[in-house]
Order: sequence, then structure tokens, then C-alpha cells
Amino acid sequence: MRAEAAAPAAASEPRRRIRPSLVYSVAAVLLLGAALLALADVGERSGRLGDWQAFALGVTQGLTELLPVSSSGHLILVPWLADWHYLESHSDFNKTFDVALHLGTLVAVVMYFWADVVRYVGAWFASVRRRHVVTEDQRIAWWIFAATVPTAIAGAIGEDTIENRLGQPWQIAIFLAVFGLLLWLADRLPQEKRIGELGFRAAFLVGISQILALMPGVSRSGITITAGRTARLDRDAAARFAFLLLIPIVFGAVVYKGVKHVLLGSLPAGSVGPFVVGTMAAAAVGLVAIDLLLGYIRRHDYSPFVIYRLVVAAGIVAVILSGWRGATFG
Repeated sequence: MRAEAAAPAAASEPRRRIRPSLVYSVAAVLLLGAALLALADVGERSGRLGDWQAFALGVTQGLTELLPVSSSGHLILVPWLADWHYLESHSDFNKTFDVALHLGTLVAVVMYFWADVVRYVGAWFASVRRRHVVTEDQRIAWWIFAATVPTAIAGAIGEDTIENRLGQPWQIAIFLAVFGLLLWLADRLPQEKRIGELGFRAAFLVGISQILALMPGVSRSGITITAGRTARLDRDAAARFAFLLLIPIVFGAVVYKGVKHVLLGSLPAGSVGPFVVGTMAAAAVGLVAIDLLLGYIRRHDYSPFVIYRLVVAAGIVAVILSGWRGATFG
């Protein structure tokens, strides 16, 4: 009787269908491949972003896109601290390279949750075909779809504003600290719900909270986990729902920016090597980051990520006050 009662809830929950050994094997192959390509200086050109710089940024993307610590913020901070000016002074390359890095983490999430992606996409199309939402999988699929639309529109409309007015180191420090504290407060709430119990309104609000992540330093996974915990999702469900919401929005961003900056534009010379290296490194580290995060939060809370955000924010302030790096670019 107990097993039968648990079955309906389990059927609607995202769950890993990929073996841990496969996760780490694929990640190791991708990371080794990226390192060997960087070592061989494949596609690298003097005066451009180097393959090892692309490797470092790919690793940074893979870790920080999927952990609640802000990938966009870290992708700005790493060149800022390392005094790399190429991306800052070559906006066209920066935009196309950003597409490559996000493609890497998208590949990681889709690979890890492939069975769930197939299940929810199939459920969505089944509900469209029948013009009726029947199952819990179909409801969750529609929650994800509805929550993605306003975020995608906001991202497309606000792209130039974000690039021109946000992303300064001092701003990133503030957002890391403020939204880290919000995550800590939300994580103190009771764990009462699984994803299938969330409801349309709460799921929609969790989804559109991603709009705030357009500001570097907020963190897409961080803000959706915060919103999920505020809605009383348990820690595992909040993280899994955040990853499911990431797939359509990052897929849309990759397609939109890929068409706008790559297909309709032109790849700068010397792009291929760093693009391939960065994408492979991001995918490899992203796979590991997902597995480690989900394994960790089944037994612990999000406090270490909050502490990390506060430490990094304090570090940025210290660097600025020391005069080692400026509070702004330019």
C-alpha cells in the first residue's frame, strides 16, 4: 500500500536516469579533450582570446551557471581579476563566445535530465494535440512553458540595457550579497512540497523570477531556487525545478544570440579554437556540478553557497578599495 501511494507523486518528479559513472566518464573525456585542444593551441591566434583563457572561462561557466552563485557575474569577474581585456574591448567576440559557453551548460543539463526532457516535451505535445491537460506531467510542462515566455521577452528587450548599464564589479558585489541573503532566508522555510504539488501560480512566479537573473551577480539557478524554497519546495525539488526551467530559457537564448550574433553576423577570426574549448569545458564541469549539487542538498542546506557569495562580494570590495582593480570598466 505504501509503495502504491507513493507512485503517483514519484511519476511526476524529475529524476536522474544517467548513471553516476557515466556522468563522470563523459565529463572526464570532455574536459581532457578541451585541455588537449588548448595545449595544442588549436585555432588560436595571437592577440585574440587564448585557448587556455577559454578553458578557464568554460570551467567557470560550468560551475557557476548550475550552482547558485551567478555565472554572468563570474564571467565578468575572472577577466577583471586576471586583467584580460580582450573580451571587454571586443564586444562582438564576447557575445558569440557567450553563446558557446551557454551551449556547453545547456548540453550538460539536457544530457543529465534527458529522460525528463523527453517526458515533459512529450507531455506538452500530447496536451496540445488533445487540447486538454490531463496528467501531472502535462501540467508541469505547461508551467515551465508559461514561465519561460515572459523571461525570454524580457531578455530580448532588455539585452542592450543590461550590457550597457549592468555588470560593473561594484554592482556584482551588491547583487551577490543581497540575493545570497535572500537565498539564506528562503532556505529557512519548511520543506513541504514536491514539484507536482507546486501549482500554476507558484510555478509561474518561480519561472519569471529568472528575469532578475539578467542582472550579473544575481544567478539564474540561485534566484529560481530562492523562489522555489519561498514556495515551500524542498531543497532537492527546488534545485531540480531550477534546472528544468533553465533548459528552455538557455536554449532560447542560445538560438536567439546564435542567429543574431553568429548567423546574421560573422565569427571573428580566431574564434573556432576558443569556442570549441570553452564549450567542451563548460559541458564537462556542468555535468559534475549538477551531480554534486543534487547529491549535496539531499542532506544539507544552501548555507555554503550563501557564505561563498558573501565572501566573494567582500573580496570584490577589498580589491576595489585596495586600488588593485577599478570599481568599473573603462
